[in-house]
Amino acid sequence: MHERARARILTWLAATGIGASALIMIALSLLRDSWGYPPIVLPAGGPPWDLPPEHVSLAAATVLLWIAVIAGTGGIIAGLAAISRGARPSLRWPLITAAIVVAVLTVLPPAGSTDAFDYAAYGRIMVLGHSPYLMTPYHLRLTHDALARSVPVVWQHLASVYGPLATVEQFLAAKLGGTSAARITFWLKLWNSAAFALVALAADRLLRSDPARRLRAHLLWTANPLLWWDIIAAGHLDVLAAAAGVAGLLVLGQQPALSPPSLPRLLACGALIGIAADVKANYALFGLGVAWALRRSPASLAAAAGAALAVAAPGYAWFGMPAVRALASRSDQASAGTFYDLFTTSGSRSHLGLIAAGLVLVVAVLALRRLPAGMPDRPALRPALAVSVAWMLFWPYQYPWYAVMVLCLLALYPPSRLDWLVLAPVAAGTISAPLGIPGASLGRAADLIHGLSVRVLSPLVLLAAAGGLVALCLSGRWQPHNPEADPGPPSACPCSPRTTA
Repeated sequence: MHERARARILTWLAATGIGASALIMIALSLLRDSWGYPPIVLPAGGPPWDLPPEHVSLAAATVLLWIAVIAGTGGIIAGLAAISRGARPSLRWPLITAAIVVAVLTVLPPAGSTDAFDYAAYGRIMVLGHSPYLMTPYHLRLTHDALARSVPVVWQHLASVYGPLATVEQFLAAKLGGTSAARITFWLKLWNSAAFALVALAADRLLRSDPARRLRAHLLWTANPLLWWDIIAAGHLDVLAAAAGVAGLLVLGQQPALSPPSLPRLLACGALIGIAADVKANYALFGLGVAWALRRSPASLAAAAGAALAVAAPGYAWFGMPAVRALASRSDQASAGTFYDLFTTSGSRSHLGLIAAGLVLVVAVLALRRLPAGMPDRPALRPALAVSVAWMLFWPYQYPWYAVMVLCLLALYPPSRLDWLVLAPVAAGTISAPLGIPGASLGRAADLIHGLSVRVLSPLVLLAAAGGLVALCLSGRWQPHNPEADPGPPSACPCSPRTTA
């Protein structure tokens, strides 16, 4: 078959898979009241809106989500393959479709995760004059608060583990939403969608002169059904930190060799990275990318670091040591579905955080030495990606929506086999993540499949991706279709002018 015909078929497969995935996700969100947890009471006038409950069981919803994830991931893969074969379809319809899907999911109730309701509970605690780092959502149940019915039982005894700025955002949503959990979560989702759109706009403007990379960026970010579900539908706040973090990296501008950025750019960069880390602490890793890019200019590094501290420190000073302790609250924990489950038990994880930190450090250094040059005139992107992907694949506490930290950078990076190493764990993690209360029965067959996805599929996929990253770093075979574009031998260290500007 002619290459152009293959590209055309792959483009249609991409559109079909992504479109089918979007329709299923919208349908699941519309019918969320039939199978979702926790229960919520929608305001009479909306938003959010949904359809009256139908006979859609949790098992049926879970199977439909599996179909949507498989179709959507297949669509992304087909789209990336089509682009590599020369397909250059117009971006008009993918962007219109993405805008419609994101807008619709924004005005529907949170689906796929209970985290947005935890955010609402923390915001309500703040409105009542308490600290969410000391008071837990369980206390809202005891006080018969209006939100008590919509407080998830899973995390009800845990204080907030998010940064001070995330707490402020949750407080503002609770002030706007009043005593309605539905309204509070709508405001949270609205801000998430705005942040999602800002990253899409930044990628579009940055790559507008390269049609292939512009298409790929929108496929990995804007029109990615995995992000539609894990970020927009579910309402996870990670996208707020991602938007601030990637803006901080980009505001440094293009940097010719040995020419440091201007002071306003340095201050803006530090402030934005500080905002990102103040929403979720792991985004401080972006600061390591900035530190590497500015390592030859101590004054520039000090200016950026000072701006970051000026933004991040006041929140922790205001909330005190409980907020600081939240940073290390999960240092020795492993989420379900990581490859550490294959080698450890729940009773043998006392030093897991230390071991994982060592692995992340070693692999981050290896990735920094061996990742392709990427965008040499923006030297902060490459080290930020190196440390972020090492953290994503080797840190034991991971959920699929955490990968937004890597995808917002990967969308700006040139295509390579790294794309597959990031997408595969996100897809496997989304399949294995529970739609309802963890442990809720889905029926014999669905329970068996879900159990296998958590205990076998997700850990093995993550282990393969982690091993694949190390193998690619050692072999340098980043480009499947263009071997001559692979980076040079291991002697090409990050201090080489060829790999960093």
